[in-house]
Amino acid sequence: MPTQIHPTAIVDPGAQIGADVVIGPYCVIGDKVVIGDGSWLQNHVTVMGPSTIGKGNKIYSYASIGQQTQDLKYASEPTYLEVGDDNVFREFCTVNRGTLPGTKTIVGSHNHFLAYSHIAHDCIVGNHVIFSNNGTLAGHVTVEDHVILGGLTAVHQFCRIGKHSITGGCSKVVQDIVPYTIVDGNPARARGVNIVGLQRNGYSEDQIRAVRDAYKVLYRKGLNQTQALEKLREGTATAEVEHLINFISGSQRGIVSAGRSGGD
Repeated sequence: MPTQIHPTAIVDPGAQIGADVVIGPYCVIGDKVVIGDGSWLQNHVTVMGPSTIGKGNKIYSYASIGQQTQDLKYASEPTYLEVGDDNVFREFCTVNRGTLPGTKTIVGSHNHFLAYSHIAHDCIVGNHVIFSNNGTLAGHVTVEDHVILGGLTAVHQFCRIGKHSITGGCSKVVQDIVPYTIVDGNPARARGVNIVGLQRNGYSEDQIRAVRDAYKVLYRKGLNQTQALEKLREGTATAEVEHLINFISGSQRGIVSAGRSGGD
């Protein structure tokens, strides 16, 4: 199918539109926007630049992608947005560019952002991530791969969300979420290991057992963080536990505290 641009759409001459792209009614594509092959914009979509949108992305009505940061420090310098391939942005999603000169917001590939999701300036979002409706990131948040944000989850600036973790609906996240865990609450608390998520993504029983054992050291042995990391380093660490150790060691905001357990 050749590229189709609806006659009511406005496409800046400085935009680069790939092959087999569909740009529906009343879309607005700004200067310095690159839209990759096979992407589909439904209607009333706004994409502003400088932004690069990869291949095969689907952007639904009233989404606003690549608008300038909402950070009040922004002084109209050139900042950027990079989006990978095969993402879905549902209705009214918003994604902002970076704040300081030359900075960028980065979104990976194969993600699904449900209606009203928000990705603020300078965030880094990995691959195979799902944001339920109104999942919201403040600036400078890092989200690793295979994360699920429950509906109405709000994440504070500079937090990190570890891979294969999941948040309950309406969670308020003000510290880093340890990989492979379930968190919930206001403020969010660790509730257990995301066993179902790990199983669905092909983790073996041995791998899951190692994660569960590490979780107990972190949250069930009465150790402080330094003691827990020392204990984990003493053991025979799997790749998953090594990632968990490195993630916690690199935390600037601290990790979420323990809540009532669901059995882990």
